[in-house]
Amino acid sequence: MQPIKAVIFDLDGVIVSTDEYHFQAWQQLALTHGIPFNRADNERLRGVSRMESLAILLEKSDRRVDAHEQQQMAEAKNTIYQRSLGKLSAADILPGVMATLRGLAQHGVPVAIGSSSRNASTILAAIGLAEAFDTVVDGTHIRRSKPDPEVFTLAATRLGIAPGLCLVVEDADAGVDAGLAAGMRVLAVGSARCHPGASRGAADLASLSAQELLLIQSPQLPSGNVNGSPVRVR
Repeated sequence: MQPIKAVIFDLDGVIVSTDEYHFQAWQQLALTHGIPFNRADNERLRGVSRMESLAILLEKSDRRVDAHEQQQMAEAKNTIYQRSLGKLSAADILPGVMATLRGLAQHGVPVAIGSSSRNASTILAAIGLAEAFDTVVDGTHIRRSKPDPEVFTLAATRLGIAPGLCLVVEDADAGVDAGLAAGMRVLAVGSARCHPGASRGAADLASLSAQELLLIQSPQLPSGNVNGSPVRVR
């Protein structure tokens, strides 16, 4: 199997973590509407789309909320979250990220962001990495979110690299599934590191060098979509 020719990174949980900001935004929204919400509830929202997350939150509501109000609530949550992003800085970049990007650049390997988030550009600018990637594909460019492979296949197309020569770095099961469905090799980090289909698992990017990244091989797994419907955007 040939070495990796391009690396596509998920953003949140791989390059930087804004999980706490998501939690605080959902908690504030829930409090406003008198809905109980705690960290255990928040864990159910991991890797889930904004509207699906809202549906989970509303399970504890004692009143019916129509589609129009649901949209308003989702927008209110995102407004709270976006305000929080102003607190981000380069200090929030996760361990191993900068060394990995430098190492890949030394090997002449193009890099991309493949994120379902519609806030990707804002986040990258806040942490000083707006110009660090050869292309950024986010929720504003796709119709179908992870676990659908669209975000990764579009990134590969923009880079001009065949999917089989791309490595996806992901921290969510839905993202790992999306990478596999795209026919790419997948490094699963963080909470997804034990995903059975991943080509390799690691705690974070600090756990291996750029050279080791490029030598990751794919297990012999069937291709095609994996697990679930394509609707994941926080």
